[in-house]
Parts: sequence; C-alpha cells; structure tokens
Amino acid sequence: MSSLSDSLLAFLDRGLLDAAWWQIVVYTLAITHVTIVAVTLFLHRCQAHRALDLHPAVSHFFRFWLWLTTGMVTREWAAVHRKHHAKCETAEDPHSPVQRGLRTVLLEGTELYRAEAANPETVRKYGHGTPDDWLERRLYARHTMLGVYLTLAISVALFGAIGLTIWAVQMAWIPLFAAGVINGLGHHSGYRNFQTEDASTNILPWGILIGGEELHNNHHAYGSSAKLSSKWYEFDIGWLYIRLLSMLGLARVRRVAPRPKFGAARPAIDFDTLQAVILHRYDVMARYARSLRRACAEEARRLARLERPEGRLVASARRWLPLDASRWSEHHKARLAEIFAASERLRKLVEMRNELAAVWERSNLSREQLVAHLQQWCQRAEASGVRALQEMSVRVRSYAV
Repeated sequence: MSSLSDSLLAFLDRGLLDAAWWQIVVYTLAITHVTIVAVTLFLHRCQAHRALDLHPAVSHFFRFWLWLTTGMVTREWAAVHRKHHAKCETAEDPHSPVQRGLRTVLLEGTELYRAEAANPETVRKYGHGTPDDWLERRLYARHTMLGVYLTLAISVALFGAIGLTIWAVQMAWIPLFAAGVINGLGHHSGYRNFQTEDASTNILPWGILIGGEELHNNHHAYGSSAKLSSKWYEFDIGWLYIRLLSMLGLARVRRVAPRPKFGAARPAIDFDTLQAVILHRYDVMARYARSLRRACAEEARRLARLERPEGRLVASARRWLPLDASRWSEHHKARLAEIFAASERLRKLVEMRNELAAVWERSNLSREQLVAHLQQWCQRAEASGVRALQEMSVRVRSYAV
C-alpha cells in the first residue's frame, strides 16, 4: 500500500515525462503559440474575413486544437468578430473600450464575448459560411467543455501537478491577449498608420506574441487582407506562416491590402483617378494627417515668434487636430474657433480635409458628380496658397488603379 502511495505521489510530482523546468516553459510557450496561430489564421483571417482558404486538413486541425484548448465555437467567434467590425465603436459593438471603458474590456473581455455569442440574432446574422458538418454539430459546438477537460487530463498526466498551472496558462492565454489586449489596448493605445473611422491602433510593429494581431489598425483599415503588416518595419508572424503553408499547397491567399500606385499627375480628374483615390482613401488621409501635424508645428513656431499666446494652443493641437473629427472630444471642439482665428492655414486644411473625405462618404452622388467634386477640390487646393494643400492636390492627381 505504501509503495502504491509513493508511486502515486511520484506521478503527481513528475508526471509521465518528468520534465525539467525549462522543458515545461518551452512546452507551455509552444502550445499557447499554436493556439494563437489557430485563432489568427483559422478563426480570424480564414473564417471571419475570408482573406485566405486553408486546406481541409489544416482547417480541421485548427478546429480540433481550438476545441481542445479554448472551447470556442467557430460560428460564434466569427459572428461576434464580424459584428465588431460592422458596429465598431458604437453602442452595438460587443467589446468597444470607447463605449464600455478600457478597464471593462481588459478585465471582462471574455464575459463580453460570451454574452454576445449567446445572442442568437448575432449568430444568425453574422455567423454564415462557417463549418456546419457532423463533427461541428455533434461534438465541437455541442460539447464545448469536453475538449478543455481532456486538455487538463493530458497536462496532468504528462507533467504531474504542475500540469494544472500549464493548463491554467493555456486557458487564460486567449482571454488575456485576444479578448483583453487586442480588443482593449488595440482600440486605446498605440500608433496608427491609417485614419480609420474607429479608434483602432497598432500596439507594436512586431506581431509575434499574438500572431500578428498586434497590428490592429492595419487590420481595421483593410479587414479582408490576409497580411496584417503594412510598413517595411512591421512584422506579422501570421503572414509568415501563411506564406509557408502556401508554398506547401496548404493555403491560398484570396486578398491582401492594396499598395498605393502612382503615375504622372493628371491635369484633370477622370474616373480612374476617382477610383484610385477611393481605393487608397486610408493612404490619402494618413498623408493628410501628417501634413496637418507638420502644419500645426510650423504654425505654433510662427505664433511663438510673434509672441502670441495662441501658439501654445496650436502646439497642443498637433496631438489631436490631425485625428478624424469623430475622435475629437468636446473640449477639442470648443477650441477650434480660437485655433482657426489664430491660423487661417489650419482652418483651410481642416475644412478641406472634410470636403475631400466627402468623395468616398457621399454615396448618393453619381460617378460624374464625384469626379467633378474631386476636380473642384484639387483646383481650390492649388489656388489656396497653402503648400500642404498644393502638394496634396498633386498626390491626389497621381494615384493610379
């Protein structure tokens, strides 16, 4: 009896593998990384956005792995995420820190996801096109916790009592990073390449820890792109895996974000120019934001030389004036009149930015009316006497499809 008890204690202490501490750490990092890859490649890029197709064997492996390690249902996850894009930063967004507060999304992201996943209308409206075979209906969607319990048993069998900790880390990985960090910090802190209508940000330029999902602003700009990196210094490890799978014939990329193309500046706007500007509208507004930020700095220095008190206000506006107007606070809006009174240049830049955005926001205008609107905008920009607007006109007339 004593020998049996000693054997049981030894098993609980070491498990079947009797692994060293560093082996346990490597194993934990490896399995959590596979889970992240399954989420970003299968759930996100393949199922929710149809940005790529995966070989059936690869898709099923990811489905099985996610059933084991998260208990998430593909249809529910895709539905909640699609609704997030469709209703981003509104009261109907399932997990917007703009609406619910950063603390709530960071600490209660999983609860927010579960509440929305339990909404049958959300799943019906946004969950189309996801797996609906026998295994999905009879096992993965019906017995969501069975795989999680099986993972717990495997962890304890392999590593003993420390397997409980490994399992806990595995279970917390997606709620912490996906439901909390990406949905929370990814709409609160970081840098922005594109002036999207939402508050999305890139948390880091190196998308490794969360499979490339750190590049969240890039994703919101081009949601159907299989590649999340945009600038030369950004790295999306998920895209690396997609390229490797493509080389092996196990994946097919359907869409990536368009790269701006340029030709000689046209003397007059035509339909091709209009199409190119609409296609690359995020690049247009990102370039405009940089011009506006530079203009704020230059105007602040000019006012400071004149010893005018508005200089400090204009200098502080450099942080928020280049943002989309929907992201200005009431305090910011209250200072606009004072800023415009101090700088005619900034007034023109802000007003003409709004007019330029109308090119892709006015869905009630005909093609000919939009071409005329853009042509008039370029003419006014060139006659404004503001160098930033004149340079922007040349850039607009240079976009090519």
